[in-house]
Amino acid sequence: MNHSDQRTGHVAWQIGQIMASRVERTLRPFQLTLAQNSALAQAILDPGVSSATAARRTAITPQSMGTAVNGLVERGLLERRTAPGDRRTHRLHATEAGLRLAAEARKAVDSVHAESLEVLTPQEQEQAHSLLLKLLASLNPSAVDDGTP
Repeated sequence: MNHSDQRTGHVAWQIGQIMASRVERTLRPFQLTLAQNSALAQAILDPGVSSATAARRTAITPQSMGTAVNGLVERGLLERRTAPGDRRTHRLHATEAGLRLAAEARKAVDSVHAESLEVLTPQEQEQAHSLLLKLLASLNPSAVDDGTP
């Protein structure tokens, strides 16, 4: 008799944990945490994004995002800038060094993802991705909202 929890949410959680662990190991040589990698990616995808928005989109707590951003700023990979008319909200911008490191890290992470998904055919990968995005859009709309009206 199978005693493991096969509910979709639990299976998705397990896959998420395994992928996070693999990506974490892959990011170590770049001296990046998962949260730092997410913060850097958000600043590159949406230059001037606020830390709060980046946290919402990546489902990372604001505190963890703040810690991640602080570490990236200290290393000169990210800059905090204030927007004219809004001195309280810091806007995140990747530096040249941040862009270079993020590009290298992305290649390494992409290969981990490809390796992890190679058990599926390209069509199955597309279907799984599409279904997971649909779930994500329902559970965390900020994660798939690119900010365009």
